[in-house]
Amino acid sequence: MATLSDAKRIVVKIGSALLVDRASGTLRAAWLAALAGDVARIRARGTDVILVSSGSIALGRATLGLPETELMLEQSQAAAAVGQIQLAHAYERALSEYGLRAAQVLVTLEDSADRRRYLNSRATLEQLLRLGVVPIVNENDTVATDEIRYGDNDRMAAQIAVTAGADRLILLSDVDGFYSGNPALDPAATRFDVIEEITPEIEAMAGDAGSGLSKGGMKTKLMAARTATAAGCDMAITEGSVLAPLQALEDGAPVTWFIAQGDPQQKRKAWIAAMKPRGRFTVDAGAARALKGGSSLLPAGVTAVTGRFARGDAVEVVDGTGRILGQGLTRYDARDANLIKGLRSQQIEPVLGYPARGPLIHRDDMAF
Repeated sequence: MATLSDAKRIVVKIGSALLVDRASGTLRAAWLAALAGDVARIRARGTDVILVSSGSIALGRATLGLPETELMLEQSQAAAAVGQIQLAHAYERALSEYGLRAAQVLVTLEDSADRRRYLNSRATLEQLLRLGVVPIVNENDTVATDEIRYGDNDRMAAQIAVTAGADRLILLSDVDGFYSGNPALDPAATRFDVIEEITPEIEAMAGDAGSGLSKGGMKTKLMAARTATAAGCDMAITEGSVLAPLQALEDGAPVTWFIAQGDPQQKRKAWIAAMKPRGRFTVDAGAARALKGGSSLLPAGVTAVTGRFARGDAVEVVDGTGRILGQGLTRYDARDANLIKGLRSQQIEPVLGYPARGPLIHRDDMAF
C-alpha cells in the first residue's frame, strides 16, 4: 500500500464541504488551522505540497446572500470573485502561523489542454515549490464558462498532479474510501483498501451522488484515479472532516489507495519520447556529454536549429554526426531558438528583448 512518508510531492484536494460550514456559510477556521499544521509537518521532511481547494463560491454565496439553490453562471462567478479573496487570505493566515507562504494559482481546463499554457502552469508551480511556497490551486470560476471548466475539483486535482509530476494525490472527501456500493443505502457495502486496476466492475460500483456543497461524486473520483495512476501517481480517497486529516491518514485512518502504473517521471519521459518531433537541435560535443550526464540543454551548446516549431513542441536533439541523442519540449519557438543558438545566458536578453527562460530544453522535459 502507498504511504505519504516516502512521497516526494503531494497534491491534496479539499472540497467545499470540508472548508465551509454548510449551515452558516462561514469558514471552518479550526479545521483549516489543523490542515496547515499537517502541511507544515510534511513540508518539514522535504516533501512538496500543493493544495487544490474549493470553497470560493460557497464563501462568496454566503457573503452576498445568494440562495442555496443552483446559481446562474453569472451568480456563481460573482460569488467566486468575492469568495476567492476570503479563501486566499484564510490560507495565507493559516499557513503563516507555521512560517509558510501561500500563493494563489487560478486555472481553467484550457490551461491543461493548450501545450503552452500547460508548460506555463508547470513552470509556475515548479518555481513556487522551489521557493518554498505552498501553491493553493483553484478553478478560475470568475472567468471560466461551461465549455472551459473542469467542472469538479477531483479531476482538476488529478490534472494538477500530472502537471506537477506528483507521486501522491489525496482526495479529502466526505467518505472514507471507495465502496462496493453506497454505504448510506447499502449496509452490506464494503470498502476497498487497495485498487490496483479500475475494471468495468469497479466502475459499475460508483454512484453519482455528491454532498450538498460539492459537485463531485464517486464517478468523478474514479475519473481522477484513471488520470493520476496512468501518469504514475498513487491516489487516495479518505475522510477529510476530522482535524489534521493528513496526520490521521498517516496514523492508519480508513482509506482506499489506487495504485500508480509506474513512476511519474518515467511516465512523463515516455510521453515525451512518443511525441512527433517538430524540429531539431544540433549540439556540439560538450553539450552532448553534458546531456548524457543529466544536464539541461543550454543555447550555448547548440550549433544549428532546423524545423518549424512553437514553444512547448517536441524537438529532436542530435550530435554533429546526426546521431539522435533524445528529444524534449523546447522552451523557445524556432525563431527565437535560431536567434540565441550558441549564446550564453547573459547574452540572450539583448537579442530577444526579454530575459532568458533558462535552458532550451530542461532536463525534466528531455527523454533519451
